[in-house]
Amino acid sequence: MYPVLFKIPVLGGITIYSYGLMVALGFVAAIFWVAFESRRLGQNPAKAMDLIFCVIIAGIVGSRILHVAISERERFLSDPLMIFRIWEGGLVFYGGLVAAIVVAIWFIRRNGMPMLLTMDIFAPAVALGHAVGRIGCFLAGCCYGRQCSPDAWYRVVFPTGSRSFAPTGVPLYPTQLMEVAGELAIFAVLVFISRRKRFEGQVITTYLMLYAVLRSFNELFRGDSERGFLIEGWLSTSQFIALILFAAGAAVYVWKWRRREKGEGR
Repeated sequence: MYPVLFKIPVLGGITIYSYGLMVALGFVAAIFWVAFESRRLGQNPAKAMDLIFCVIIAGIVGSRILHVAISERERFLSDPLMIFRIWEGGLVFYGGLVAAIVVAIWFIRRNGMPMLLTMDIFAPAVALGHAVGRIGCFLAGCCYGRQCSPDAWYRVVFPTGSRSFAPTGVPLYPTQLMEVAGELAIFAVLVFISRRKRFEGQVITTYLMLYAVLRSFNELFRGDSERGFLIEGWLSTSQFIALILFAAGAAVYVWKWRRREKGEGR
């Protein structure tokens, strides 16, 4: 693991954190996908770029606020400026996703963009960017798994004495890498669907359902209990949000599918 990749010896020394760098690269990957897909579907790439920057800001703010609200309330009260130090780790994806969806709906309506088509363009970008960002979680040792068998072929062991959020010197489930693999699989599925979709909104609703399943499954192997639970040991905050978004995605999917079957448009 490499929480600090390197330091640049200028201006007193600039530290490059792996977590912050990978989150930034995730955003870059998402931007490239949105630009590419917008042009492919004949949408205004300039408006799409304006939207993605609004979504990125909303995502960072929302994910940071939820993390602090769940895990670091006391630290925030004693050190309010810590909320800005995201390069040290501490983002809850679902907080960012909900905030990003709210801001996206506002922006799309305000600018007269096609709602579901625009969200279909963005959905694979979210999965791709999230996969890249989760690599940063692995390098920093956050979002770690619970202890597993020392003989398990999939185990990861963070070095003793390292600056890791995870326990060191013990075998753990590689939950960060599990989510990276899951997100890349979701990205591939969404790209496949986007080339063959039967109605507008099929991609974004599929994403909401697939990620809800992935996240709920992944939560079963997580070991960072400070991430928050509504029912201690049984239902984490992220699993609860996943249930809501899965239901919302499924409801819209079924509604749009039935409309298509009745010949009421895409």
